[in-house]
Amino acid sequence: MKDLDAIVKAYDIRGLYPEQLDASTCEALGVGFGAYIRGAEPDTTSVAIARDMRPSGPELVAAFAAGVMSQGLNVLDIGMGSTDMIYFASGSLDVPGAMFTASHNPAGYNGIKLCRSGAAPIGEDSGLADIKRVATEWSQGSVANADTPGTLTNVPESGPDSMLEKFAVHVRNFVDVSALRPLKVVADTANGMGGLVVPKIFEGLPFDLEVMYPELDGTFPNHEANPIQPENLVDLQARVLEVGADIGLAFDGDADRVFLVDERAEPVSGSLTTALLAKATLEKDPGATIIYNLICSKVVPEVVAEGGGQSIRSRVGHSFIKQIMAETGAAFGGEHSAHYYFRDNWRADSGIIASMLILAELSAAGGTLSELLAPLDRYAASGEINTRVDDAQAVIEKVATHFADFEVDRLDGLTVDAGEWWFNLRASNTEPLLRLNLEAPDADAVAARVAEVQAVMTGD
Repeated sequence: MKDLDAIVKAYDIRGLYPEQLDASTCEALGVGFGAYIRGAEPDTTSVAIARDMRPSGPELVAAFAAGVMSQGLNVLDIGMGSTDMIYFASGSLDVPGAMFTASHNPAGYNGIKLCRSGAAPIGEDSGLADIKRVATEWSQGSVANADTPGTLTNVPESGPDSMLEKFAVHVRNFVDVSALRPLKVVADTANGMGGLVVPKIFEGLPFDLEVMYPELDGTFPNHEANPIQPENLVDLQARVLEVGADIGLAFDGDADRVFLVDERAEPVSGSLTTALLAKATLEKDPGATIIYNLICSKVVPEVVAEGGGQSIRSRVGHSFIKQIMAETGAAFGGEHSAHYYFRDNWRADSGIIASMLILAELSAAGGTLSELLAPLDRYAASGEINTRVDDAQAVIEKVATHFADFEVDRLDGLTVDAGEWWFNLRASNTEPLLRLNLEAPDADAVAARVAEVQAVMTGD
């Protein structure tokens, strides 16, 4: 078995295939997952598994399923799907789920995202460490199989009984279909799972949809399925202008995230999308609680306050947001990285639900996307700037000392609020990097303040 410490991350499992993640390792992880579920949910009898389009998926799923079944749990093999589709399966069937995907990572990677029944998150502090421990023990011969192994059921991949069809109905129920107008939409699915999910969900809707790179191809022959990187938006931006589209949608590899491009081909930040979705949520659910992570723009809590809602600031990461949503009954949560969470989706994130809600807002507004967003576009941001350092914590402390006269908090890394501008400095979970996000009134101010913070970081 491979080194689990190298591939078990804070929120999921991810590594190069087969150098770091192979069939034998997945079987061990399946044993760990099955044993964990048996202990945490003793009444649970089945687990749902899906995979993205990466070529290694079928082999790894089969091995993982064998491990799960060895612990006496049945496996429902959904086949190919998006990550938000496995969350839907977990929520609607009330079973744990396992999604084989490396999301936006390059072609050589694969991984596993896990959840408990009802799409409840599994992370390092909520099951993943236990799964890793049992997988290690099993590889050493110290974990017994169940007396009666589980069975494997292949769920239909198409037709009315397929999970895809049921998921499409679920997504469309988030909007008033009769109020949608015939917008021109271009979706770049980057040869990822959006190529399966997006056309199905748009069926019967009044949109003029064009899908770029819809072929399911885990080698990503056109560009990486990582829309947070500007170079991966270039094709979509050009096509939006070429065909005069009202909006562009850019999905990542497992289609649980979506980034927007407006009619001028200008990218829309995850913060601005979060603010728009928060505003829409409060119009339907007055006084609702909205969660946002601490690298989101200040416009998000401003919009929530203006809409009469309650906002709660969270650490970065889906498990933290989902936990707060569960504790508070929050209606919506958003992250700057374009993860959007919905109470009525078992608090799980979904790129396609976010897309539908944005299209409903655009339909109702009657104008352009840039006009719809203009009142929310109040600040300039640096984007995430990564700096390689030898001792991340020492650098953070040096920066904290330098800016000690301002409002400082340690919810997640270091956040310094200087009034007109602010920044967050966080250490990467997996690399010797510091991640800087900074916001100021305009681009010139951003550039000046970034230079100031970086000079402190490097000692220049």
